[in-house]
Amino acid sequence: MPNMLFEIPQEITDYLAELDAFIEREIKPLEAQDDNIRFFDHRREHARTDWDNQGLPRHEWEDLLSEMRRRADAAGHYRFAIPAEFGGKDGSNLAMAVIRHHLAAKGLGLHNDLQNESSIVGNLVQVLMLRDFGTEQQKRDFIPEMLAGRMRWAFGLTEEHHGSDATHMDTRAVPEVRDGVPGYRIDGNKMWTTGLHVATHVMTFARTNGEDGKARGITCFVVPTDAPGFQIGEYLWTFNMPTDHPKCSYTNVWVPESAILGKLDEGLAVAQHFVHENRIRQAASSLGAAQYCIDEAVKYAQERKPFGKALAVNQAIQFPLVELQTEAEMLRLLIWKTAAQMDTMTKPEVAIRLSDKVSMCNYRANRLCCEAADFAMQVHGGIGYSRHKPFEHIYRHHRRYRITEGSEQIQMRKVAGHLFGFMGG
Repeated sequence: MPNMLFEIPQEITDYLAELDAFIEREIKPLEAQDDNIRFFDHRREHARTDWDNQGLPRHEWEDLLSEMRRRADAAGHYRFAIPAEFGGKDGSNLAMAVIRHHLAAKGLGLHNDLQNESSIVGNLVQVLMLRDFGTEQQKRDFIPEMLAGRMRWAFGLTEEHHGSDATHMDTRAVPEVRDGVPGYRIDGNKMWTTGLHVATHVMTFARTNGEDGKARGITCFVVPTDAPGFQIGEYLWTFNMPTDHPKCSYTNVWVPESAILGKLDEGLAVAQHFVHENRIRQAASSLGAAQYCIDEAVKYAQERKPFGKALAVNQAIQFPLVELQTEAEMLRLLIWKTAAQMDTMTKPEVAIRLSDKVSMCNYRANRLCCEAADFAMQVHGGIGYSRHKPFEHIYRHHRRYRITEGSEQIQMRKVAGHLFGFMGG
């Protein structure tokens, strides 16, 4: 990788220009028509949220996102990260990190709205989970339906009494034959099953064997949301609305053996399959959003002239922005380097050799974004605190990233494990 640490490969920068042209040609006009801008200006939270229907996303908002995805897919961008066999472009980890950073650095817009992980360049990790863990039948049945948008999976790992300690889950699955068909009966609960209001299935992790706390003995089941005994409960209202994060329960839910994804008792491998890819992409998104906040604060500080002088002449304004920009520059290099190294290794190698670097990128970038959004508010004063600027929205969303995909403390624990030799490798 001779120049990779300091210079992004030409084919990636060329692709960024292609994405920019697509946004200007197709996405910006869609954002502007029929008052769709209400989903992004000061009205955004109200426009998106159906307050009288459990705080769920409004249909108009989700329809707009669907149309954005349709256009991005038709233009060949949506599937960029997935293999060519599924219509993708075999996008690398470095390319995805650079793209995510680039799109987030543009600020709020239909091109990239991370409140619900929506982007013209999709993540689509469940397609790759199916490719690597699914049976031939599952691949045939599920992948085309997923890519067509007719099948949507939620992810059920966290429970009401178990978050980061997922191996202590209460949900159990026991073998049971029904109507002569071997299968499993599932009982338990899940929480933060994002997207369940429109999901056709939920990836359900349940203990099938072994003791609490053991990684082995957990199995992943693909459970239809219309299965008898499966029930969606309360939608949890969050810092960033609308909400699509409910609790759900399993009472005597039965699925056939064919519903198992991956190997029996080895379901955590499915859950962790794309953890490093997701964490580095999330870090890149947070860094891009942080850079947007820094850039906007610098620009405003040069324009605003209280007491006859630009805000920018004050060291109380300069120095915090210098600190933020310095952190951003260092993080950018670490993220690019780590993503590029991931592209040279197998998944097991990444887990052994790079998971600490991925965790460093993730927790620092997520934290930096919150700090940058907060200071951008401060520089902008009253208007910065208002919803007429996007900083509050960026803060509220990226604050979530400091908990999801492994909390800051879990990421730091991972780094410490490598640093002090507490982990195997």
